Amino acid sequence: MRLLFITGTIAVVTLVGCATPSIESPQRSLSNQPPQISITAHRPCCPSGLTSLSRSTIVQTAATLVGATTITSKGRKITYDCAGVTRAVFLKHGIDLYDTEADDPNANGVRLIYDHVRRHGIVHQGPATQPGDLVFFDNTWDFNGDGELNDPLTHVGIVERIESDGTVVFISRVADAIQRYRMNLLHPHVHKTADGRILNDYIRRKLPSDPNRQGRLAGELFAFYGTRLPS
Repeated sequence: MRLLFITGTIAVVTLVGCATPSIESPQRSLSNQPPQISITAHRPCCPSGLTSLSRSTIVQTAATLVGATTITSKGRKITYDCAGVTRAVFLKHGIDLYDTEADDPNANGVRLIYDHVRRHGIVHQGPATQPGDLVFFDNTWDFNGDGELNDPLTHVGIVERIESDGTVVFISRVADAIQRYRMNLLHPHVHKTADGRILNDYIRRKLPSDPNRQGRLAGELFAFYGTRLPS
C-alpha cells in the first residue's frame, strides 16, 4: 500500500492536543464515557509484539512525517490530527487502526485506535515501552465541552525512541505540524531541567476555564502505551 507524504512549512502556534473531533469512516466508534479498563485483563506487559524490523519500519515511516502539513493515502487526504497521523503510518504497512467493532457515533479517532489496539494487541501502563508502540493521553482538551477533567483518550502518538534518562520521544501532531515531543514518567511534573533538557513537552493549551489541578505536560496527561501485535 503506497502513501504519499507531502511536507510543508512548519507554523508555530498555540498548542492544542488532537483537537479535531471529526473522523473518517468507518462510522463505528467508542463510548463517550470514560472507558472501564482493567490493565490486568490484558496480556502481560510486554511481549515482543511487532518484530524489530516492523518496529523499525513504523518508526522510520513516522519520522518521514515530521514537519508535514498534509497527508494523503492512495490519493485520499487523511484527517490532519493526531489520530489521522498515527493511522496513516500504520496504513502504509497494511494496518487500519480505525478498524474496530465498537459502535458509538460520539467517539474520536483516538478512541477508535485505542479500541483497535485493545482488540488486536495490548494496552498497558509500562513502565517499559519500545519504539513503534503507541502512547495515549487523557484530558489534552475538553472533548465534551463541560469544563471538567473527564475526557479520556484525547491524544495519541508513536514512540520513536527512549533516551538514557527514561525520556520517551514520540512523534505526533500537537500544533500545526507533526513534531517530536518528550515525556518522562519519572518526573511527570517537570518541563525542563536546570541545565535546559526538556523532560516533558506541553501538550495541552492553558485556558482560563481549566480547573486548578489541570496538568498540561505529557507526563501528567499520560494514560497508556499500546502495542499493535501482528495478526
